[in-house]
Amino acid sequence: MTKSYWLINSNRTEVKRFIKNDKSIDGVFEYIFIDTGKIVGVLGKEPPLMTTTVSVEIDLAREIYERLLSQGWMKTEEV
Repeated sequence: MTKSYWLINSNRTEVKRFIKNDKSIDGVFEYIFIDTGKIVGVLGKEPPLMTTTVSVEIDLAREIYERLLSQGWMKTEEV
């Protein structure tokens, strides 16, 4: 299974999951799926409600990840 990296916002209401897309069609670039989800109920008791998924090149995904960290998002374990 592909390793995923999770971030949670400072309000603990939203999460983002970064996971490698192993099924890239062109094979030249690596792509990352970025999933966004809302926390429903008590964190850790129920999985987040995933609302959107985008696929971006790995360099852009790294930029987004670092930008979110600088905006107060925190690393978290798989939710």
